[in-house]
Amino acid sequence: MTVPIIGVCAASEKARWGFWNIKAAIVSTSYIAKIQAAGGMAMGLIPDLRVADDPDLILDRVDALMLIGGVDLEPSTYGKAKSDRTEATAPERDCFELALTRGAMRRDMPILGICRGMQILNVATGGTLHEHLLDVGYIEHRPAPGRIDSATFHEVTVDPGTWAASMIGSGVQTVNSHHHQGVDQLGEGSVVSARSLPDGLPEAMEWPQCRYALGVQWHPESVDLQHALNDFVGAASESRKDRVA
Repeated sequence: MTVPIIGVCAASEKARWGFWNIKAAIVSTSYIAKIQAAGGMAMGLIPDLRVADDPDLILDRVDALMLIGGVDLEPSTYGKAKSDRTEATAPERDCFELALTRGAMRRDMPILGICRGMQILNVATGGTLHEHLLDVGYIEHRPAPGRIDSATFHEVTVDPGTWAASMIGSGVQTVNSHHHQGVDQLGEGSVVSARSLPDGLPEAMEWPQCRYALGVQWHPESVDLQHALNDFVGAASESRKDRVA
């Protein structure tokens, strides 16, 4: 049995365990559990600026790429100036993840972007972001800061026949939300496959020309949402067959 290896880009955050209370590269067990439930194996990817010059240092060793949630992207990554609406950023993480994403897309390696990860996908393909959704007429998409449970639930409409629909179903569906930025101009080759109700904000994006490239603005790894990652891990299995052939 071949188990696909999913490279999960780690967040850089202060963490506490034992007597330590220091900055760490972390991946929540919620992401790991959803990957394992679908038959994959998660491998944490720690930001390293050498990857900016050679993403194959990592991509040669994994079968798919997962981009997880986290802090704001630096506005300079999509051609805008930082404003007072920009919150915490992680420039090293931006550089690392953008390089891996572009490299993975060149290889046609499966990619799943979650929340910030969808924004990375959009920026990596030439798109831009709104720095603060409330300033440009969208509704509040961070209704319960620090939570992704039922307090953050809202409805989206999902196009049938898409990867997003395979993950959660088509038509009106319930997702969670925890972000103050969102997609503005779409990245090259992308299509919007889900939009928020009632404001129409892009909530899922796909690159149909790819083996599997999906970004979702919500958090499917939440234990409160029964969103399986079977398609993503299945695509990773096919990618592994090609890689080890």
